[in-house]
Amino acid sequence: MARTIKKLSCQDCIYKLHCFHKLTSEELDLIDSNRVELTYRKGEIICKQGSFASNILHVSEGFSKIYIEHNDKNLILKVVSSKDLIGLPSIFNNNVFHYSVGALTDISVCSINTSIIVNLIRENSSFAENIIAEINKNMVQYFDRFISLTQKQSHGRIADAILHLSNDVFFSQEFEMPITRKDLAELTGMSTENVIRILKELNNDRILSIDNKKIKILSPELLHKLSEFG
Repeated sequence: MARTIKKLSCQDCIYKLHCFHKLTSEELDLIDSNRVELTYRKGEIICKQGSFASNILHVSEGFSKIYIEHNDKNLILKVVSSKDLIGLPSIFNNNVFHYSVGALTDISVCSINTSIIVNLIRENSSFAENIIAEINKNMVQYFDRFISLTQKQSHGRIADAILHLSNDVFFSQEFEMPITRKDLAELTGMSTENVIRILKELNNDRILSIDNKKIKILSPELLHKLSEFG
């Protein structure tokens, strides 16, 4: 269950997102007066696939996962950090969430009224360009995910998942995994047993250093080769 907390200022929250940099101080004030800060516990559902989307969400602290639900199975599309907006595909497309979002850790979420975002897109062309760029970035990431899932073997899929966390989420070659082995299986379209086996192999081959949830990429070159030729 979401809990309301004391709101941060735009400078402390959404303004750190690149797509909001083209807004005027008056436009930022408008957003500030039409948003709320919420907290979710690890494991809670932030938004449900198919539900009405009245807000755009920004995870200001913590990590979440975007996933598709189908026939009692989940496919994780990406891990979301404070660099992402959630719900952009819903703005002009049926106003429903096309995926579910779950909290991987205890997180804080900034919820912004969708109508405010739509009005700003119509009135501020520079902001609209940034929103389009954000949507395009996500689409390219999803295209890469589909190639990984349909064209690559198990080792290549694991390499892609680790590189996604390194390059898109933590921006570091050393990080603590916010997802479980089961989540990693849903991210790669594999069984949990295969994920555990391949991670052990990568650790033994000194491509990765794995200590419980702590991951360190020891050989970026070999990991990229696994991604490319896997």
